[in-house]
Amino acid sequence: MPVGPRARSRRATLGRLGGIVVGGSAVLLALLIGAAMIIGLGANPLEGYKELLVGAFGGTEELAESAAKAMPLLLVGTGICVAFRAKVINIGGEGQIIAGGLLSTVTALAVPGLPSIVLIPLVLSMGLVGGAVWGGIPGALKAYLGVNEILSTIMLNLVAVQLFNYLLRAPLMDPKQIELGTRIPQTRRLSENADLPVLISGTRLHLGVVVALLAAAVAWFFLWRTTTGYRIRAVGASAPAARYAGMPVKRMTMMALTISGALCGLAGAALVFGSETHRLQTEGFATGFTGSAGFNGIVAALFGGLHPLFTIPSSFLFGGLLVGANAMQRAIQIPVALVIGLNGLIVVFVVSSNSMRERFSRTMSIAGEAAEHEVATADAVVPSVPGPSGALTSGDDSPSRADPESEP
Repeated sequence: MPVGPRARSRRATLGRLGGIVVGGSAVLLALLIGAAMIIGLGANPLEGYKELLVGAFGGTEELAESAAKAMPLLLVGTGICVAFRAKVINIGGEGQIIAGGLLSTVTALAVPGLPSIVLIPLVLSMGLVGGAVWGGIPGALKAYLGVNEILSTIMLNLVAVQLFNYLLRAPLMDPKQIELGTRIPQTRRLSENADLPVLISGTRLHLGVVVALLAAAVAWFFLWRTTTGYRIRAVGASAPAARYAGMPVKRMTMMALTISGALCGLAGAALVFGSETHRLQTEGFATGFTGSAGFNGIVAALFGGLHPLFTIPSSFLFGGLLVGANAMQRAIQIPVALVIGLNGLIVVFVVSSNSMRERFSRTMSIAGEAAEHEVATADAVVPSVPGPSGALTSGDDSPSRADPESEP
C-alpha cells in the first residue's frame, strides 16, 4: 500500500520530536556532570541551577535578555539548516557574522543621515550581502573546485578576524580615539537612525529578534514550499540522482552556502545595531563581537533537528542557558572557567547525541512502514461476502472505514 503524505509527515514530526527528547536528555546529563563539578568546588548545585533558571526565565527582563541572546543563534542555526539540506557543512559562521557586521557598519557610516525607515532595512540588507559574499566564496570553491567546505570556512574565519582588527585599528577607528591618543579599536557612535527599535522599554528586546523569527519561517517556506528549495534538498539527498534529473547540482551547492552565509551576516548586522553601545568594536578576536554565536548556532541547529522551525525553541533554550549561566556564576561564586566548561559540556553532549537522534528517526520510520504494511495485509486477506443486496462487501459488518491518510 502506498504511503500517504500525511503518514509520512506524522512520522517525520515524531522523529523530530524524538530527536529533541534525545537532545534534551543530553543536556540533562551534561547538567548532572556539571552538578558534580560544582559540588567539587564546595558550592550547592541546586542553588546554582535555581539561579540559572531564574536568571534566564524568571521575569520579563530575563526573558527579553534570553531572547536577545538567542537572536544570533537562531539566525546562524537557520543558516546551518539550509546548508545541511544540501549536505554541506558551514563552520564559517563567525567570519560571516563579522563580514555582515562590517559591511552594515560601513554603510551606516557612509549615509548616516538617511531616515530610519530607509536606513534600518538598508543596513540589515548589507549584513545579508556581506555574509552572502563570505559564504559564497567557500560555496564556489566547494562546487566548482571540490575544496572541502569545512577547511575553507574555518580559514575564512581567520581572514575575517584579521580584516576586522585592521579596519577598526585604522580606517574605521573613531576619530576621537585618534585625537586623544587612546586608540581604542572601535568606530564612532553609529547613526541613531540605524538603531534597531526596542520592543519592550527597559529591556534589550529589539527588532532583531522579530527579524530572526521571520527569517526562520521564510527559510522553512523556501526549503519545503519552493522549487529551488526542493532542488537543494534533492541535491543533499543524492547529488548523482539530482544531476541525472537535470538539476544544477553545483549551483545549488553554492546557493546553499551563500544563503547560509547571508543569514549569519544578518546576525552580524543585528548584533551591531541592536547593541547597547551602537558601535562596532573589537578586542582582537572574534568572540568579543560574536559571542561565539557562529559555533553555538550550530549546536542550536543540531538540537532542533536541523529544521528551521524547531531551531526557534532550541535557540531560545541555549540563549537562556548562556544568560542564566552568568547569573549562576555571580550567585554561588564559582569560577568563570567552570561556567565556560559547563557550556562546553552541553555542546559536546548535544553534538554527540546527533547519531542517536538519527537512529531514533530511522526506527520511527521503519516502525511506521511496518505498521502500515500490517494494515494493508490485514485488509487484503479479509474475505468478501455477499451483502444484503447481493453486492460484495467485507466480512466486517461495520460501516466502511475512511482512509485515515485521506481525512481532511
